[in-house]
Amino acid sequence: MLDPTVFKAYDVRGIYPEDLDEEGAYAIGRGYVQQFEPKRIAVGRDMRLSSPQMAEAVIRGAADEGAEVLDLGLVGTEMLYFAVGSLGLDGGIEVTASHNPKEYTGMKIVRRGALPVGGESGLLDVRDKALAIADIKGGGEERVSAHDIWPAYVDRVMSFVDTSTLRPLKVVIDAANGMAGAMLPPVLDRLPTIDAVTCYFDPDGSFPNHEPNPLLPENRELVVRKTLEEGADLGVAFDGDADRCFFVDDSGEFVPGDFATALLAETILQKEPGAKIIYDLRASWAVPETIREHGGEPLVNRVGHAFIKARMRKDDAAFGGEVSGHYYFREFSQADTGVVPFLLMLELISRRGVKLSEILAPFRSRYFITGELNTPVADVALKLQELKERYTPEGTVSHLDGISVDADDWHFNVRPSNTEPLLRLNLEARSEELMEQKRDEVLGLIRS
Repeated sequence: MLDPTVFKAYDVRGIYPEDLDEEGAYAIGRGYVQQFEPKRIAVGRDMRLSSPQMAEAVIRGAADEGAEVLDLGLVGTEMLYFAVGSLGLDGGIEVTASHNPKEYTGMKIVRRGALPVGGESGLLDVRDKALAIADIKGGGEERVSAHDIWPAYVDRVMSFVDTSTLRPLKVVIDAANGMAGAMLPPVLDRLPTIDAVTCYFDPDGSFPNHEPNPLLPENRELVVRKTLEEGADLGVAFDGDADRCFFVDDSGEFVPGDFATALLAETILQKEPGAKIIYDLRASWAVPETIREHGGEPLVNRVGHAFIKARMRKDDAAFGGEVSGHYYFREFSQADTGVVPFLLMLELISRRGVKLSEILAPFRSRYFITGELNTPVADVALKLQELKERYTPEGTVSHLDGISVDADDWHFNVRPSNTEPLLRLNLEARSEELMEQKRDEVLGLIRS
């Protein structure tokens, strides 16, 4: 089964086996090789119940079409990215449905250099070729070999921090029965000063405890509660394929992705003074102002990993961060990783020598953000035009991604969803009162 709708803007995603099954996975493997003609690729998989057989089908398809395939086995998405980048491969496919519920399957697909394949960069061509495949070729078995990427991966992520600077810290980690439960133990073994309180570290694709999506507040309840109960210095929650991590401070308060980006930028700039750092246009002013304050060059970019990764290469940026919890590093194949930000946050807290809530206090007292607020609308283009007409007199308007308006003491971005008739609002002001007033005003116009 291969429903054409499983091909999304950034990845492949659908319900197993109704939307996508092994036959479809085999066809995608072959379609990928037909489209890009890679000589050597890697294939990895997450812990979902369908992933072993789905990965096996992708491997067969790619090998039958003529590619040499390195079978990485059970690995997180960032490990697949790292393998493609560090081994000089022509591409790779991770069988994963990331943070989606247990009935989903999917794939994240990259080319040489771990550059993502999305709707604007070949994924729809892969779709068309896969849908046209009606037979099984066979003969590819001798082109498949197992490859152990784990030792090199652990060495690479550890290279981002100086472990001698890490002071004793207690950290609550919720792996949500996802890939972090497999990926973090060999990393934690090399962090003798860290007292890790591990939760749901058994990789289990049935997700018996909660869905692996920490952006939803109900999925953060455990990490918040345990951080407070344990008197921990930090709480960390990972999504299903562990390429995103989310932080909770010592007071149990969630750390927004833009505040985390600002802190991570600061740590990168201490190691590489003057570096260029990319942030997405939804972000708090905390990000560019912190980057400038620490001598870096902030570069604003449209939302989405394909656009961020392309910009990182174009401008040789050291780091990029998105509000959604994706953090990208030049020295990690310019790819996103959940483990490196976790390590850098431990280093930052250790170096500062104060609680994370104290480190964040200046942000929380100066920057008042709404978070992302979604509204279904009947006519996206018409509503964006209304917003432009209404707010052009109040500030500078830009159209990098949706519409952004920058005034002296507040700003907002409204952008359409890639997949549904929704508008997404992110707004910030210099005072809580102004933030609430402008939030209600802009939402009122969107919802009128």
